[in-house]
Amino acid sequence: MRVYVAGIHGMVGSAVARHFRAEGHEVLGRPSRELNLLDRDATFAELKATQPDALVIAAAKVGGIGANSTFPVDFLTNNLQIQGNLIDGAHAANIERVLFLGSSCIYPRMAPQPIEEDSLLTGPLEETNEAYAIAKIAGIKLINAYRKQFGRRWISAMPTNLYGPNDNFDFESSHVLPALIAKFHEAKTTGKDSVTLWGDGTPLREFLHVDDLAKACLLLLEKYDDSVAINVGSGSEVSIRELAEMIQKTIGFTGDIEFDTSRPNGTPRKILSIKRIKSLGWDPQIKLEEGLASTYEWFKQNALSKV
Repeated sequence: MRVYVAGIHGMVGSAVARHFRAEGHEVLGRPSRELNLLDRDATFAELKATQPDALVIAAAKVGGIGANSTFPVDFLTNNLQIQGNLIDGAHAANIERVLFLGSSCIYPRMAPQPIEEDSLLTGPLEETNEAYAIAKIAGIKLINAYRKQFGRRWISAMPTNLYGPNDNFDFESSHVLPALIAKFHEAKTTGKDSVTLWGDGTPLREFLHVDDLAKACLLLLEKYDDSVAINVGSGSEVSIRELAEMIQKTIGFTGDIEFDTSRPNGTPRKILSIKRIKSLGWDPQIKLEEGLASTYEWFKQNALSKV
């Protein structure tokens, strides 16, 4: 296949590009400094000019609890525009296969666990990332609208919390796992006695290495054709406190871990049911301990100057 990866220089897009190339596919894509996906005309022109067989939509404005809570307009409008331009542009360019990547935050805050795909729109969303979630739900619905109205063989996948090379490690705008890596590293190198984290450490989270997601993306383009937005997760969960302790050990920080309970916890528990994708022959391969170690090595070699 000739595959266009939107968001090719991000964590997800770069992993998808690496894996697809390793499997012999031609990968296309441009960094955001060369192509502004908020520019509808430019996005349409790019897809018409390149004429790929498939489009993977890994481009999005993303961030952690703090960023989502502070900038809901940005997270809603930017993501609606980016994905709308890409999906409409794919139709105009007559692209055969589109894979839209959403997020597990689309599910209700109190959805039964593990979360099945049919839990979508069955209850209120988590308030701290509601704007982002609504944008992603709109993306799923637009994909399915094109399936219904034009017979497009387009699909959506909902990854759980992702981590790995090319992640954002900024303290203020990143997700929990890369933020913890950066915080513990900074505390170790500056000789701090403790690291303070948001919430009380009890929320349960699921984490998937981005290289496992990349393998799932190729499998789905080859084997999946359904309107159901399919879950992609690790099938295991860990508390934020346990995650912090694992990262503390990986980095070698010997101080204390403290929790600021005046800060929000976010969703109390979130783990995806992955029965549907496992039935297609996919299984995650990278254990959390292994993934944390390799991600920390990548961070030390590539990301320190950006933190």
